[in-house]
Amino acid sequence: MADQNFDVIVIGAGAAGMMCAAQAGRRGRKVLIIDHAAKLAEKIRISGGGRCNFTNRRVGPENFLTLNPNFTRSALARYGPADFVALVESHRIRYHERDHGQLFCDDSAQQIIDLLQGECRDAGVSFAMPLAVEAVARLGDDGDRFEVRAGGRALRCQSLVIASGGLSIPKIGATPLGYRIAEQFGLAVVAPRPALVPLTLPPETLQKFAPLAGSSLDVVARCNGGRFREAALITHRGLSGPVVLQVSSYWQAQAYRDEEWEAVSFDLLPGIDALAWLEEHAGDKILLANLLAERLPRRFAHAWCALHRWERPLNQFRAAELKAVAATLSDWQIVPSGTQGYAKAEVTLGGIDTRALSSKTMEATRCRGLHFVGEVMDVTGHLGGFNFQWAWSSGHAAGQFV
Repeated sequence: MADQNFDVIVIGAGAAGMMCAAQAGRRGRKVLIIDHAAKLAEKIRISGGGRCNFTNRRVGPENFLTLNPNFTRSALARYGPADFVALVESHRIRYHERDHGQLFCDDSAQQIIDLLQGECRDAGVSFAMPLAVEAVARLGDDGDRFEVRAGGRALRCQSLVIASGGLSIPKIGATPLGYRIAEQFGLAVVAPRPALVPLTLPPETLQKFAPLAGSSLDVVARCNGGRFREAALITHRGLSGPVVLQVSSYWQAQAYRDEEWEAVSFDLLPGIDALAWLEEHAGDKILLANLLAERLPRRFAHAWCALHRWERPLNQFRAAELKAVAATLSDWQIVPSGTQGYAKAEVTLGGIDTRALSSKTMEATRCRGLHFVGEVMDVTGHLGGFNFQWAWSSGHAAGQFV
């Protein structure tokens, strides 16, 4: 790399970093992307079962957790799902829609990587990979330039973009580099935690739930203001499935308020008045478990009744007992003990406090020229393409100004 001077250096060759670099390059800026990984955008490659859930048609600020709820509005309004879909279509990538507005590639997530790489190439963006960042500093009397030391080189730029991601999936190279750089320049970091992650249960609960392991069922899960309806899976380690991943972010977010861990509530019969249904059969001789098996997986229904010692015919339940059964069916509360950690987390909750950033440019308000995009910020999307859309939206926003 003969030339050590650039207009823009982007640290991180993932979704947000490449989007930002391509936008800046198209504006005539001289851009370099640095990444410590040897392979480009591994997180995109493994996403969506290898088909990349690249956005969601129903994106809005309400789909993101952050201590600064209005922060996402500007970037999402200026570059939304329809804009990225248009880009996908311009590259002739075939895609399909699944439940809840999720969009996936028909063929391979590699197509999204190729799209971003192609956009960067067409915009004249240079890549330096693998190249580990050793240090970052501000230069000049006015601090209007940055120096990035990497691989024994001193690379200089006017605008520095941190697109280094969060801590999820460390086996593909996640590091806290972005947080360290932010703290170096006086920016606060909201304590990071695993998000969109399976929940673990304490040993005593796991022992009681052993007969339920392997059960999958459609439920509504609620916790700390989050409410989702999807499939839940009871495993030998705890709770998983899409609805648990969704609600896990809300369960983790309690830590922001220094609260004790609370329960996750499950409605096992969503859309059904459980008490009215049970009272219709109050005089029947059918076992409660067999009645529940009409609406729940049979093995689960029997194990669940055994867990609660409700192994009797309906006509042997008093009215108060039926109310207790109905209440538990509608609000089965389980207190997790933790999560399966960053190794199983799809994203990171927390990150750079966005109250110190411009929602228009993603620039640090007290450090001119320093921008943050993507997962490294305290913006965490729901499951279903929302985090990729934030990568596109925030990367596009910063790319217009760096």
